[in-house]
Amino acid sequence: MIRTKIIATIGPASDSLEALGQLLDAGVDVFRLNFSHGTLQQHAIVYDRIRSVCRQRGVPAAVMADLCGPKIRVDPVEDDLFEIVAGDHIDIVAGHVVGDARRISTNRPELVGEVPVDHRVLIDDGQVRLRVVEVAPDRLRCLCEVGGLISTRKGVNLPDSRLAMSALTEKDREDLAWAVEHGVDYIAMSFVRTASDLRELRERLPLSEDRCRVVAKIETTQAIAHLDEIIESADVVLVARGDLGVEMDLARVPLLQKDIARRCRLAGKPVIIATQMLQSMVDCPTATRAEVSDVANAIFDAADAVMLSAETSVGKYPVEAVRMLTRIAEQTEQYLDRSAPATALDRNAILPRVPTAVAHGANLLARDLEARLVAVWTQTGNTARLLSKCRLPMPVLGLCPEEHVCRRMAMFYGVEPVQLERDDEVLAMLRDVDALLLDRGLAARGDMIVVIAGTRLHQVGSTNALLIHLVGDAPSGGPEITG
Repeated sequence: MIRTKIIATIGPASDSLEALGQLLDAGVDVFRLNFSHGTLQQHAIVYDRIRSVCRQRGVPAAVMADLCGPKIRVDPVEDDLFEIVAGDHIDIVAGHVVGDARRISTNRPELVGEVPVDHRVLIDDGQVRLRVVEVAPDRLRCLCEVGGLISTRKGVNLPDSRLAMSALTEKDREDLAWAVEHGVDYIAMSFVRTASDLRELRERLPLSEDRCRVVAKIETTQAIAHLDEIIESADVVLVARGDLGVEMDLARVPLLQKDIARRCRLAGKPVIIATQMLQSMVDCPTATRAEVSDVANAIFDAADAVMLSAETSVGKYPVEAVRMLTRIAEQTEQYLDRSAPATALDRNAILPRVPTAVAHGANLLARDLEARLVAVWTQTGNTARLLSKCRLPMPVLGLCPEEHVCRRMAMFYGVEPVQLERDDEVLAMLRDVDALLLDRGLAARGDMIVVIAGTRLHQVGSTNALLIHLVGDAPSGGPEITG
């Protein structure tokens, strides 16, 4: 089993029951629903299929709903496509028009009053580059500095401008309500600028439930400026290298990736590396050497998960792309096990302190004793999340009776979630763990394992016990664990 988690975006190439099963068998841990495409009715069908396939295979894979965010796009243009060349002038007008080589409009007409002279306007991930040379009440006059093709609904980036817009669009609010109603495990928020954007999203999550975790996508210059507060407010951080590479100098992106991953490790938060991991496999059955190096580098950077987008949503080889990620992770993790120093938790950066100290102790014990594995009993998944940041060379089992918590743990590096009822008596609990390990072939009798548990079974944050146990050495009877 590889420890790096794989996220696959689902689309026309992968949304059948057969394809979803193949992806799960190939190693997918999290399925991403991209709300920039498709209808809620289509997503509902795919969501039900994912849950059905997971139940059939007994695999607690997670589902992540990715909100569109306030993405600015070009309104329809004549014949859906036209070309502009360097030196041409083009107007971006208020209102909505059918565009051509003389003028275009966007889905956000008010930007005309928010972008000053000399600011850049980038279209289609920067393939077309404009600069504002004149501002009027109803239009922006732009000079084309780098020409290319402009087509309907291509994305528009304004890296120099600060736009006054909500982080959640009306469509996002509708999509969020759908995601909460259907019980998705993670909500990804696009174009996060500050921690207040995340608070706006959390205010719309039901207070009565604690099932949905928030993923902050880092893809704007403002997010980089407020990175620490965003990491503190988010449950998971996603490095969205596509828009990030448009918003700032592309040469900075690899360094930002390493810096964000480092900060997330210190904060005990999972981090996802995304965008064009295996882009060539959209059309080709194998990856380029540069792509293989890129994926391996993300794992070296301590990414908890790597994400495929077009490769699995519309590509010709979705299953092969997942298998390629698995092969790269397997080789890279083996190298890290041989050469990387043991990773310790930063106990000053992570709260609460008692579960952190227990996870830190389990990390040291498991390494010193060369334990077969570590089994973590958890009510919320938080202790398993903390332990995942230690990058243990042996498996970590996340044990919980709640299915939604098991799905949540599918995002954590090195953690294999298992749904299992917890007995309140310590020896009975250990016998249940033994039976599970022996039944699944995860350990043999006499193997040494480390078990993390809590003395107050149904109280969140009660992880406070660390046990060293030989598999098959739990006799009948024994004292109860009391609070």
